[in-house]
Amino acid sequence: MIKKRLDVGRVALLSGLALICAAMAGTFFLFRSEQRADAAVVQTLQVEERLNSLITRAQETLLGESGFLLAGDERFAARHREARARLFVELAALQRLLAQDPLQRAAAVRLDRCWRERLSYGDVRMGLARSGQIEEARRSIRAVLDRPVTDRCRSIVVAMKAEEERQFDAQRLSADRQATLLSGWLLLCAAAVMAFALRSTLKALSTARNASIARDQLLNANARLHEEAASREAAETQLRQLQKMESIGQLTGGIAHDFNNMLAIVIGSLDLARRRVEKDVKRAQEHIDAAMSGAQRAAQLTSQLLAFGRRQPLAPSAFDASQLLRRLSELLRRTIGGKIDFQVDPAIGLWPVFADVGQLESALVNLCLNARDAMPDGGKLTVGTANVTLDRAYAATHPDVAPGDYVRITVADTGAGMPPEVRDRAFEPFFTTKALGKGTGLGLSQVYGFVKQSGGHVAIDSDLGRGTAVCLYLPRHKGKAAETESWQAGPETRLPGARDSEIILVVDDEDRVRELAVDALRELGYIVLQAPGGEAALALLESQPRVDLLLTDVLMPVMSGPELAARVEAARPEIRQLYMSGYPSDGIVSDGMLTEGVALLPKPFTVAQLAGRVRQVLDEKTAAG
Repeated sequence: MIKKRLDVGRVALLSGLALICAAMAGTFFLFRSEQRADAAVVQTLQVEERLNSLITRAQETLLGESGFLLAGDERFAARHREARARLFVELAALQRLLAQDPLQRAAAVRLDRCWRERLSYGDVRMGLARSGQIEEARRSIRAVLDRPVTDRCRSIVVAMKAEEERQFDAQRLSADRQATLLSGWLLLCAAAVMAFALRSTLKALSTARNASIARDQLLNANARLHEEAASREAAETQLRQLQKMESIGQLTGGIAHDFNNMLAIVIGSLDLARRRVEKDVKRAQEHIDAAMSGAQRAAQLTSQLLAFGRRQPLAPSAFDASQLLRRLSELLRRTIGGKIDFQVDPAIGLWPVFADVGQLESALVNLCLNARDAMPDGGKLTVGTANVTLDRAYAATHPDVAPGDYVRITVADTGAGMPPEVRDRAFEPFFTTKALGKGTGLGLSQVYGFVKQSGGHVAIDSDLGRGTAVCLYLPRHKGKAAETESWQAGPETRLPGARDSEIILVVDDEDRVRELAVDALRELGYIVLQAPGGEAALALLESQPRVDLLLTDVLMPVMSGPELAARVEAARPEIRQLYMSGYPSDGIVSDGMLTEGVALLPKPFTVAQLAGRVRQVLDEKTAAG
């Protein structure tokens, strides 16, 4: 139906255009006809004017001849020559004017010959007169031998004038007839155009009425659609809220489950240690170690949650991932055990990356442990690096990926693999396929959060029965890579302590945390001052001439740690600064990265971690000095 309407409209439009073109063609033809008629009038007038001028010149020629023969005066002979020359000019001009009319041109040629014949008689007479035979010349005039020739010339002129008049009348009659016909044609075209316009107007009015009806129907349908969309959006909002509450319930349930397990270990172990500390020191030490293990697992869980939420503070640096992999290879080999064929494939000429070395180490350990658990009967585990470029086509199928150069770190195993539904949920927190008590379900979530926070991308390729490959894509860094190294204190490692009676000011609004840090630092040999807040710390600094390090919490009431550090920096720029926090705020973190020049000790921390970080910050001061 729509196609038929389009065809009818197209035919109507073409018909209207054809009528307009026909009217324009008729108008042009009429204009050309009028032009031809006007040209014919001009032609006739020019020919008649030329014939009249020719007759005048002929008369002047004959008068000059007669005057010379009668008077013998050379002045008449001169007039005769001048008039004769003009006569020939007029005859030539007449022939050119009639070049497009064969009949009249032939008459003009005959006229030219006739006048030349007549003038030849005059030439003979004038020759006789000049030779002294005047009487003989006069007898020749009286004999009128040239009269027939003269009459023939006149008759040719009369005939030519009559022919011009006839042609003019015929041309005018034809032009009038054509004008009449074309006027009728134009009237017919005008009537057709008016009829077409009337029909089009009526059709447009009908179309407008139909469009108005359709618009009203569309508005009604649109209103119903908006109502349905609003109802659907409300239902979807309720569904999203239910899903959000379900996710929150799952998340809080998982956190509560794991924290309760860890706190049960801590509380139970400490209670048993307190009961047996005097009776059985060895068993008490075992319970203390168990409490420490539970507390460390709780701290690790908190770190994993922050990583998944992309809220952990990163301390990125430029390094070579291949160099890091070579350094970690022995640790990873010991971690996964001897049943696994472990291989590393570090690429040569690898681009530098800019990321947190410690977090990448933790991510690799997590991935290798997952791969080990997927191969209980043994298999092959390969960790490799490579330079890759992700183009726009790849980015188009992965909306969270920006095209560009990346360093790819691949952890591939030959384990059981994952079905698609498991692979799609692999990064969800607390989702795990391991047996109860074998995992928290936060390992891959931590890896995912760290990589995304570093501006990278994570991809999983898994086939059931063939294995799984997890690829970490970290953006290429344009600068140079630095050497990667980390310090971990073992159980028997001697902790670094104070030198030259160094003084540390500890500031924290939590009394027990502050007292723990103070006791630990004093155990390490430092002279320690303490304050519960920023104002008290500033007052202590005014009375204390020497302070080597400010160790302050980040989130405190009244005056935050960054505000305190800024005032200390302004008043005592020689004092080094170290923050401690369980959840760093925007004061020291920007876009998930530690602000340049900021040193952080994450809570909770062990004495070994406290000792190492404090010593590192103080040694940086010494090196700078």
